Amino acid sequence: MSDSSTQGVKTILHPVTDLPKAKAVYAALLGVQPQSDSDYYVGFEAEGQQIGLVPGGAQQGMTGPVAYWHVPDIEAKLAEVTAAGGTLKEAAHDVGGGRLVATFTDPDGNVLGLLQDR
Repeated sequence: MSDSSTQGVKTILHPVTDLPKAKAVYAALLGVQPQSDSDYYVGFEAEGQQIGLVPGGAQQGMTGPVAYWHVPDIEAKLAEVTAAGGTLKEAAHDVGGGRLVATFTDPDGNVLGLLQDR
């Protein structure tokens, strides 16, 4: 396994317009309460899957849910996918706790995410 292989999709972020209503629906769907709960992000853990609610996500350019592929080396994977024809949308940046995220689009404009925990 190379350093740039993926560890699978483990995180999916959903843009929401009404965080309290969305939080109630996702808590009912998943059968758990959020692990992280703030005004800017609500995150659930369900069976090893991270489900995040992003208020104002549409204003940040999110047009729908974004699946994040977990990788050990985000820069290497970004280089691979852009060399293969993907287009960088959001460069790798730290979102707290040493977690790096980035997004790119495939040739059809679908947004895909990459996530690296340090």
